[in-house]
Amino acid sequence: MTQMGPTRGQGLGAVLARVASEVGRDTFSTGTRAALRRMRPEHPPPLVFYRLASDFLPGNWEATLPEWVTLIAGVALMSPGAHERSAAMGAVLAQEGYAEARLERLLSAQGATLRTLALRCTRFLASRGSPFNWMDMARLLLARDAGRREEINRKIAKDFYLHKGRE
Repeated sequence: MTQMGPTRGQGLGAVLARVASEVGRDTFSTGTRAALRRMRPEHPPPLVFYRLASDFLPGNWEATLPEWVTLIAGVALMSPGAHERSAAMGAVLAQEGYAEARLERLLSAQGATLRTLALRCTRFLASRGSPFNWMDMARLLLARDAGRREEINRKIAKDFYLHKGRE
């Protein structure tokens, strides 16, 4: 594992790209990746999670531990090739035939339900080999302000329906 450490002031996009790159490397142990794939936010993460957290996550990651466990488990589920910066999550979901009712439940969920539905959504896209921009999922999971959360929901829904309308 690369011992680079998180960069002060590093943006969320850079953090996610670095995590996805690390977990998706050919030299990343398949056993380690499998341990990350098995993570559940309601259970204590394996030791390898803490290695990734100390190497790549921002300094305040412990305040949102269940959300980061969800994000890293999702990236591992889709690795290698999990992160596609130019592929909006909503558009990819529409392209792959994700049901509107499932999207509505995901966007209206909070807390543990949101984390569970986020992993289900990730498994859906992983089964189709469809990477997406993890910024959308990270913003959805990490939003704490109701106004900001509504902006994120609107963006994902807009991307979904813009793509769905082109079919």
